[in-house]
Amino acid sequence: MKLLVAVDGSEASENALTYAATLADAMDGSITVVHAADPTVHDEGGNEPDVSLWDADQRLVLESVADVEQRGLDLLDDASAVADDLGHDVAVELLYGNPVAEIADYAEAEGFDTIFVGHRGRSERAGLMLGSVAKSLVERATVPVTVVR
Repeated sequence: MKLLVAVDGSEASENALTYAATLADAMDGSITVVHAADPTVHDEGGNEPDVSLWDADQRLVLESVADVEQRGLDLLDDASAVADDLGHDVAVELLYGNPVAEIADYAEAEGFDTIFVGHRGRSERAGLMLGSVAKSLVERATVPVTVVR
């Protein structure tokens, strides 16, 4: 069984990797970890929309392709280390573009059986404003998607 795990550096995506590793053990499966680097804008630093200048100052916005690419490579290295700690060798792949489209298309093109993705649990208001990669993957993917918190 071919398992695809999408990571974004959140605790939920690490939980998704851990869960996928458990299933891979039971099913003698292989794991590929992906991160989709979207060079348009990457935002980290909080789960809620900015409501003050202090909130905005606490966020990091990466706009250069090189910065976003390096962050993606670092996330994949971190995920690979987590998998190693769990006793798994994983393949890693850095994708470029909209995470929903790239992850769903990659899973289909490469013949994965399932996708695992973390869900950060943003508030309903933030979810309405920002959307949810996990929710959108469930709607777009042609293979089963397991969402882990």
